[in-house]
Amino acid sequence: MKDRISKILGGVVHPETETDIVSSGIVESIAADDGKITVALRFAKQRDPFAMKIKKRVEDALAAEFTDKTITVFIKEGEGGGRSKAQEAIDEIHAHSTVGGIRKIVAVASGKGGVGKSTVTSNLAVALRNMGYRVGVLDADIYGPSQAKMFGLEGYVPDAENIDGTDYIIPAEKAGIKLISIAMFIRPTDALLWRGTMANSALRQLIHQTKWGGLDFLLIDLPPGTGDIHLSIISELHIDGAVIVSTPQQIAVADVIRGVEMFRNPNVNIPILGIIENMAWFTPKELPDNRYYIFGNGGASRYAEQAGVETIGEIPIIQSVMQGSDDGMPAAATDPQVEEHYRHAAEKVVENLAKQC
Repeated sequence: MKDRISKILGGVVHPETETDIVSSGIVESIAADDGKITVALRFAKQRDPFAMKIKKRVEDALAAEFTDKTITVFIKEGEGGGRSKAQEAIDEIHAHSTVGGIRKIVAVASGKGGVGKSTVTSNLAVALRNMGYRVGVLDADIYGPSQAKMFGLEGYVPDAENIDGTDYIIPAEKAGIKLISIAMFIRPTDALLWRGTMANSALRQLIHQTKWGGLDFLLIDLPPGTGDIHLSIISELHIDGAVIVSTPQQIAVADVIRGVEMFRNPNVNIPILGIIENMAWFTPKELPDNRYYIFGNGGASRYAEQAGVETIGEIPIIQSVMQGSDDGMPAAATDPQVEEHYRHAAEKVVENLAKQC
């Protein structure tokens, strides 16, 4: 069937290059099973102006030929390379500073634990990377770091580079995303019995002595709730915006209110880019048209509307998200359905950051 699909896609031509999307390498992958066809398109140019038009042509061509199958087409932009020498020179200049080469810093927060904040952070990072951006993740959840696990980097020990007498930490890299976490410096079984000053000191070192190089986005996975660690990060970094993660249930939403108000405090004054409602519903594979609202329906979205905050994503409960976290690869990197949900949220993050300029 893949050969048949490939032949159909060979009839879709890029308007600018006038070459078909198969021979030009735009078709990155084709998957066909269980009544579903999934096609990944990768465009070399970031934000290719013809990307959405080509996506629609692919969807229409496949739908016309395979009337009994569900068609999913998703877009990846950029190869992560191909940067100009001028851009590379700028990156090298910034590489010796800790945050000077980072264009936008986004905090990902939650009012309480257990709502999937860290899972959202890792998958949002992958979605931004798939859009062609250079992305890093700082795991600032000092007492419950989980990003190393989610990216399959447990046991990884970062290297260091001495620059002008100062040791800089070289972040790990997985799926094209740079990552640093306190979990890389302790044993998995260790409990961090640190007072606030010790935790703040360790976090300060991670912030200022990590050699990030040039990044378009640094996502900070904050601890749940509001407290001393949050204030320390806010005082150490210029944060461009915050994303709040919640589940639909009322007890989670009550804590979200406190989180939103923390960022809106005049002494903090960090723009809220939006709320992501995680675990919004569950759809069984055998009943694709059914939605079961296990944790309630739209609680976070209703609060967002009342508070004048945009809901930038509703993420359903999907088996591959849990599996990806356990296997050490965020599901947005492997499951087109998950990637689609997180890409929508990532696009909103980019759009709302642009409004702040």
